[in-house]
Parts: sequence; C-alpha cells; structure tokens
Amino acid sequence: MTEAMGSGGEDFLRAMLERDALMFGDFVLKSGRRSPYFFNLGAVADGSGHAIVGAAYANEVARLPVRPDVLFGPAYKGIPLAVATAMALERNHGIAIGAAFNRKEAKAHGEGGSLVGAAMDGRKVAIVDDVVTDGAAKREAHETIVAAGGEVVGIVLALDRQEPATDRGVTAVAALEQDLGVPVRCVANVDDLLAFLESDGGFEGEREALQAHRLRNHVRGIR
Repeated sequence: MTEAMGSGGEDFLRAMLERDALMFGDFVLKSGRRSPYFFNLGAVADGSGHAIVGAAYANEVARLPVRPDVLFGPAYKGIPLAVATAMALERNHGIAIGAAFNRKEAKAHGEGGSLVGAAMDGRKVAIVDDVVTDGAAKREAHETIVAAGGEVVGIVLALDRQEPATDRGVTAVAALEQDLGVPVRCVANVDDLLAFLESDGGFEGEREALQAHRLRNHVRGIR
C-alpha cells in the first residue's frame, strides 16, 4: 500500500499475528535470504480469518485500474483466497465476480482438465496469491490465464516484503510489474508492519530486528 494503511490493513495484520501466519524468529526464505520474520498465509484456517483476509484482498481488487471479471487463485494457497475475495467483493462492494483455480495435476476423468471454476476465455482476470519471492509462480499463473484466453489486469498479494529482486535494483513486486505489465497491489508492506507493531505496543525486539533487516535490504527509491 502506498497510502496510509486503513483499519482493514490493521485488522489483516492483527489477524495474521493472532493465527501465527506472521511469525518472528530466524528464517531462511526460498530466495536463500535470512529473515527475522516469516509469512505463511496457509496458517489461516478458520472462518473469521478467511473473512478478514477476503475483505482485505477485496479492497485492493476494487482499487485496480481495470475491474476484473474473474479472480484466479494459483494452487494451493490461492484457492481459498479467490473464493474468500469473491465473496467479500459481493458482500462489501456489490461486485459480482467469478473465481477460478488450477489443479497441480490435470484431472483425466469427470470434467477433466487442470482448471476449475469460472471460465476465463475472453475475460479480464486478476491473480490473487500470498507473497512474491522470485515471481515464478505468478508468471506461471499469467501463462495459464493467457493460454485459457484470459487477459490479466492485475495481481493482488498479501505482503510486500520490499526486498530487492536479484540483480534488478528494484523490489520483487516492482520487477513483477515490469515483467508482466500489470499493476501489483499488496494489502500491506514491511513499513506498514513496522508502523503497526509500534502503534500496537510491545514487540520491541522484533521491531528492532525487522528494522535492521529492512535497512540491510533497502532498495533505492523505496523508504
């Protein structure tokens, strides 16, 4: 988020902390980079948690420059995201939207194929997923949607780590925007998280470690 984080973003971060989807410690990420925090949206496993996540994502989808007709959630974490977000868009914004996802392995019986849910042929599609590390999963999702005849008009993620893409001089989110030519919106970023932890009180040691990590992985032009 570039603007000040609203109550929806604060509710989202609080829900992530309460459900251990956002944990502090010493972690090694997929990129090989060490991190004082770890984010796992798959830890959200209750109805109220999914409702909060869906509402936060719906707010970002509603702000995309081009309104999508379908939400695509890459298997597996993206599947409940697409459903929860579609429900929140209908409930909170009056926006009727389809939801689709892919199977990791194509089904050879029944309806068959690797895609489930709303058709994407000739329709505008937004990808909903958790975070971006190297962007490979989002690029694969983009290829899947285009192959199905859809047009990707945006990507919505949970958390922008604001860390650099390898040898690019920009963040991983910015690199994804450049490569795919679509806007990428995030419910919150690390600066939002730092501000939330400070306002919430406590977490002093965690905030110090996170701030040091943020400074070590600073990308020029990004605070």
